[in-house]
Amino acid sequence: MKKQASCWGNSMSDSKSRPKIIFMYAVLGFLILTSVALGRYKISLSEVLFSLFAGGRAQEEIPVVYNIIFKVRLPRILASVLIGSALSAAGASYQGIFKNPMVSPSLLGVSSGAGFGAAIAILLDFKAGMIQAMAFIFGIAAVTIVYFVSRFAAKKMDRTLTLILTGVVISSAFTSLISLLKYVGDPYDDLPEITFWLLGSISDVSMKDALVTAIPVVLGLAVLFLIRWKINIMTLDEDEAVSLGIETHKLSRVIILVSTVITASVVSISGMISWVGLVIPHLARMIVGPDYKRVIPASFAIGAIFMLILDDISRVCFAAEIPLGILTSMIGTPFFLYLMLKGRKSW
Repeated sequence: MKKQASCWGNSMSDSKSRPKIIFMYAVLGFLILTSVALGRYKISLSEVLFSLFAGGRAQEEIPVVYNIIFKVRLPRILASVLIGSALSAAGASYQGIFKNPMVSPSLLGVSSGAGFGAAIAILLDFKAGMIQAMAFIFGIAAVTIVYFVSRFAAKKMDRTLTLILTGVVISSAFTSLISLLKYVGDPYDDLPEITFWLLGSISDVSMKDALVTAIPVVLGLAVLFLIRWKINIMTLDEDEAVSLGIETHKLSRVIILVSTVITASVVSISGMISWVGLVIPHLARMIVGPDYKRVIPASFAIGAIFMLILDDISRVCFAAEIPLGILTSMIGTPFFLYLMLKGRKSW
């Protein structure tokens, strides 16, 4: 108890971490501004600022630049920030409540469920909006199935272990169903579209998509930010947490619900993007320490920075745009191996 409590931090560690977190958000703001200027069509920083703050005047004087910024680049930038923040915060929260550094937001099947919903929508030739809606609905449905099945099975087993095992099983089941849909789909039409969606991309995200997604994500992130200090207590043994006045089961349900909603929201517009929710929380802990009062806001910023940089690389550095899911795997895998080889101290 004393050892665990010491890792929550104190005023001194808070004062050391606060400048780091402020610096992260300053870097994020700078990257957002520079990302607007980056692209195959060159736009100066002065044109960016003029377009952002002059409004209708900019639309009349530099219409091409204005349309590129507001119809192409800003939607992608907003989507990148939302995706990185949501997946990182959800991953950090899951790792706290499950007391396991190997946990990611896809643990309970939300990503595979969303992928199955999107695959069905693509086979039925639905439009982009319906594909996103189906992905969101099936992502929520997958976690709902996991939760109720685990509650039934937990009467005879450990509750947390049962939830994790059920998540693995249901996730595997939806992955198999996705493979079945890819097998029966049209190899020249449906199969490439399903495969591209599963690889993860925000090349077709519109401003409307980004703004609609922002509503549940911002609300969910606000909830996680407000209860972040309680996640520290959730890392204790259940008896100790209860003795401190925390209703662990109720808090776990809230965190799972919020994390599921924000994960399903961003996956519905981006496809399946892996490793962000697993790796970024570890990087946040390495920078600001294990206290979730600092880990959660740090994860917001680092996740958003990470996704912004990858999206800039994807659309600027290659002749053909590489899906974000491939880039996150290419970078996330060696980084996670480095953490493992460095030892448990780095967790």
